[in-house]
Amino acid sequence: MKRVVVTGMGVLTPIGNNVAEFWYGLKSGKSGAGPITKFDPTDFKTKFACELKDFRLEDHFDRKTIRKNDPFTLYSLIASKEAMADSGLSLENVDANKFGVIWASGNGGISTFESEVIEYAKAGQGPRFSPFFIPKILSDTPSGAVALKYGLRGINYCTVSACASGTSAIMDAFNYIHWGKANLMIAGGSEAPITQAGIGGFNAMKALSTRNDDPSTASRPFDKERDGFVMGEGAGALILEELEHAQARGAEIYAEVVGCGMSNDAYHSTATHPEGLGARLAIKMALEDAQISPEEIDYINLHATSTPVGDQSELNAITRLYAESDKTVRVSATKSMTGHLLGAAGAIEAVATVMAMKNNTIPPTINTTDPDDDLPTGIDLTLGEAATHEINYAMSNTFGFGGHNAIALFKKWEE
Repeated sequence: MKRVVVTGMGVLTPIGNNVAEFWYGLKSGKSGAGPITKFDPTDFKTKFACELKDFRLEDHFDRKTIRKNDPFTLYSLIASKEAMADSGLSLENVDANKFGVIWASGNGGISTFESEVIEYAKAGQGPRFSPFFIPKILSDTPSGAVALKYGLRGINYCTVSACASGTSAIMDAFNYIHWGKANLMIAGGSEAPITQAGIGGFNAMKALSTRNDDPSTASRPFDKERDGFVMGEGAGALILEELEHAQARGAEIYAEVVGCGMSNDAYHSTATHPEGLGARLAIKMALEDAQISPEEIDYINLHATSTPVGDQSELNAITRLYAESDKTVRVSATKSMTGHLLGAAGAIEAVATVMAMKNNTIPPTINTTDPDDDLPTGIDLTLGEAATHEINYAMSNTFGFGGHNAIALFKKWEE
């Protein structure tokens, strides 16, 4: 089995348009939430989201490229471009046949689908759709677009496991390198879900926060007053590389991917299992993959979306995992700052987890001022401010509608 390392990263998030800005925002406890500007939200129950800031597609692409692609595909190209540059890869010196892309999205081109259908309904004179309509909405378009940009002919597809999609992409990329079927993979996810249908649909499910009077504090995991998640948009990308391949070219190594786990709750179409049984199973799988014990985990980046049921379910899973241990588990919920990027969440949170480990700094959980009374004493939520802490092993949790659970486990790189 081949060892797998992270040699490049890129992001586009509501609190930073590159890794440096993103990490600064996380350390600072910056909230990415604000009033929705992409459409008029007056008639919607939720009027805010975590949109990208100081960002224009026109600064990155020409008009033709923008017209031919949905934003979620363009976001993937931006994040992967940063990751590729960060990796220091020279494409002339790698085997393109063993360099692949696995990219995630839970929703695909929802903004394109929405706008095309609205225009069709308005016209009322037969079907009039853009010739780019179908490729723009397909969830696998980003994986193909990234491969086309860099001439990568290796393994290529899209993972779709709702809000666990980004971590699923990392897991699959890790496994293909682990098995010797690839030398390099771009793994990540992107999402552009802040649309009328996206906000309205999640409102209908009562999944979104409606704290319209104070959006910046709306995402408040484990707080007694939490009332739902805050929608986010953006992308995250990681370059995963076979260790010897990375060492041969003198690459900077951020971390080693040492284990992954995936399971299903088999409980409900949207709700997580109240005892976190599926989540705990996926975590155990990741630990077994890495051949380490729960006590060796120094930091967990929680899924923690700020929903009443979901947050408690995840804590139940972790508490049961450490039931026979006296270890204080250091955790935090970065969605309190970024909002929930759905299928891209696992990708940007993997970057956050690796950066936390690299800098021995746990980003905070913000906005949680009155935690649940039954919060376990052995769980340190890192409330309010970032904390310095030696991190040798770190884990990133993601869970999605349909009962999907995906876990990625990283180890600090040491020569």
